[in-house]
Amino acid sequence: MAEAIYTAVATARGDGRNGEVTSSDGVIDESLAVPKEMGGPGGEKTNPEQLFAAGYAACFHSALQAVARGAKVKLPATTVTGEVSLHKQGQGFGLGVALKVSLPGLDQAQADELVAQAHQVCPYSNATRGNIEVALTATV
Repeated sequence: MAEAIYTAVATARGDGRNGEVTSSDGVIDESLAVPKEMGGPGGEKTNPEQLFAAGYAACFHSALQAVARGAKVKLPATTVTGEVSLHKQGQGFGLGVALKVSLPGLDQAQADELVAQAHQVCPYSNATRGNIEVALTATV
């Protein structure tokens, strides 16, 4: 394995999807609940899919900003919305991801190109490539 630049450490305890997660530095300290759509209580607690969606969206947004800087493109106020779906896959479950990128003021071809380039450098995209279907949408 390559030398790590940074390592995040988080621990899950309790009853899995109805348990809790904490990070080693105490920044994350969240109770989890199975979503109502999956037969759980839902409510004001998070779940693994929300955490993954948030992480992927933030990481992809950073990758987008990096490729734009490299191309000397001044980005407008951009957003990346991550949607992570849980679905049946054989005997178990799988994930699907949709990343919706808003780049107001750019032309569509330029927006599509920046999103495609970000998808090549984002660590989450590289980790999921070939394992999880990721749909990218750029809106100007």
